[in-house]
Amino acid sequence: MNFHQLLQQRADLLRRTRLANAAFAYQRLGVFVARLARARLHGLVALWPGDPADERPWPALTALEDSQVAIEEHFLDEDIVELVDILGFLGEDVHSGGLTFRLEELESVYLPQLRRELEAGGIAIAGEAPPSKQSQRGRE
Repeated sequence: MNFHQLLQQRADLLRRTRLANAAFAYQRLGVFVARLARARLHGLVALWPGDPADERPWPALTALEDSQVAIEEHFLDEDIVELVDILGFLGEDVHSGGLTFRLEELESVYLPQLRRELEAGGIAIAGEAPPSKQSQRGRE
């Protein structure tokens, strides 16, 4: 592939990269939601980005209701880093002061948004058939 071919494919590559990131976010957020359900975790939490200049080098998920120990028991620092990245990808402004949300709303708020984006891109989820162009036109 030469330079000009790459430039000609740029728009398609960006679209496909966005869809790949949406699929990754959908899958990982689904795992996160399932873990919350198994652990019966719920309630208001604050998600803080890491700040090496501050005394918090790693992101933190802080329980504002319910048990902080339960959160720490079920989620590693790497899980919280991934959650920060996913919510940032979804347009949440996590890095400018944190984000407060209810754990039980992660599924209903973010997974439908990701599902719509993937379906609009013709991507099948978990063994489902991809939406046909005809069915997509019917929704417009």
